[in-house]
Amino acid sequence: MFLNTLTPKFYVALTGTSSLISGLILIFEWWYFRKYGTSFIEQVSVSHLRPLLGGVDSNSPSNTNTTNGETDSNRQSVSECKVWRNPLNLFRGAEYNRYTWVTGREPLTYYDMNLSAQDHQTFFTCDTDHLRPSDAKFQRNYPTKSVFVCGQPHPPPKVMQKAWRERNPQARISAAHEALELNDFATAYILLAEEEATTIVEAEKLFKQALKAGESCYRRSQQLQHHGTQYEAQHRRDTNVLVYIKRRLAMCARKLGRTREAVKMMRDLMKEFPLLSMFNIHENLLEALLELQAYADVQAVLAKYDDISLPKSATICYTAALLKARAVSDKFSPEAASRRGLSTAEMNAVEAIHRAVEFNPHVPKYLLEMKSLILPPEHILKRGDSEAIAYAFFHLQHWKRVEGALNLLHCTWEGTFRMIPYPLEKGHLFYPYPICTETADRELLPSFHEVSVYPKKELPFFILFTAGLCSFTAMLALLTHQFPELMGVFAKAFLSTLFAPLNFVMEKVESILPSSLWHQLTRI
Repeated sequence: MFLNTLTPKFYVALTGTSSLISGLILIFEWWYFRKYGTSFIEQVSVSHLRPLLGGVDSNSPSNTNTTNGETDSNRQSVSECKVWRNPLNLFRGAEYNRYTWVTGREPLTYYDMNLSAQDHQTFFTCDTDHLRPSDAKFQRNYPTKSVFVCGQPHPPPKVMQKAWRERNPQARISAAHEALELNDFATAYILLAEEEATTIVEAEKLFKQALKAGESCYRRSQQLQHHGTQYEAQHRRDTNVLVYIKRRLAMCARKLGRTREAVKMMRDLMKEFPLLSMFNIHENLLEALLELQAYADVQAVLAKYDDISLPKSATICYTAALLKARAVSDKFSPEAASRRGLSTAEMNAVEAIHRAVEFNPHVPKYLLEMKSLILPPEHILKRGDSEAIAYAFFHLQHWKRVEGALNLLHCTWEGTFRMIPYPLEKGHLFYPYPICTETADRELLPSFHEVSVYPKKELPFFILFTAGLCSFTAMLALLTHQFPELMGVFAKAFLSTLFAPLNFVMEKVESILPSSLWHQLTRI
């Protein structure tokens, strides 16, 4: 009787409401997947419903061995997801700001600039920079003079320490000028060269002034470094300042076309400070040598730094691939190679390309101009999209200069993925690809850039399910609205068929049980 009383309008309302609800769920699921890379329903199910339904506790003794077995891989994943300073980072005032003036877009994210501020505080300050209580009287008596800490003059209000922490660029620049009024500080010149100079020429002039002040401080602290931990910290700080200034001066020379001068400055710097590998000066040297087409010198640098015990980078792996591709790329033909097979040199080149692509699979799309480039960030994530942008931005011209190199890359790079079908579980020449790159790259890269994701994520089941449910119920609502009588017949027939097994069971139960007992059960 209930089914017979239902009208076509009820079916239209039912299917329409179902379609609307499933459509809203679909929209939310899609937004959540695009933003966080996972399904909201699956995440809630795993995080909250699974323990309630008797899921295994991660702290139970049965999982102890599994947890211990995964510790090494988790530790490796954390180290792989470390953010590094971009060795070829651009100048804010002369390059990043000019891009903003022309396009109206901000090329740097707040997260990236905040990391740079932390780097500057780490490299350009030390614990002895804080005024000691005994200096307070000196400061009151001589308010316009500099306070001497560890034998070196410092501005009384700790202006430069404040400048590195400032978020507003104009406030940082003003603080640097204030510091220069107090004394000739190398770090103040560094800040002005990085952020106030609007051309590379102006930046170079300021860095030369910083070099004079930095060398004076370095020589003074070098003589006192063995007098105690405070002096040693001061000397370490002055060393970082001096190395930074010389590296940026070499980069200025490279940008102004004085490449041989830049190469000499980098070689001298690496020879003078061989232990300061945190600046990755060898990557600057590789790029400058490639510009000079000094491939023998490039190979010599790679022989030293492309070692199994040293950390890899896209610059190391792809430069090695470029050198091996250069030997065969001018005569390489995919048709001829398919007929006669690959020669030994061609096989070495292909293996080098596969090695580079496995390390960073995002680079080929930028080198092959399948994806547009943007200005590289000040920090990069190794094996991530940010590192790929930084590498391709400076090295695309070197690949184009080698005849046939891009053609060889185009023909062979996708073969890497057949060697590592499950990159998140097992690698071939490197550790499995870290799963944290997408999240970190979204923080480092501007919002107008479409972040490259590897491996491509499949759509979660619940997105497909809600999409199918929404489409199906919308189609039912439309058919019911257009053909109410026919769809009413189909609905009644479907519901009758659906409830037929239940009716059959009920009839059997009624025939077996006494009518009085069944009557009492129905009244409960």
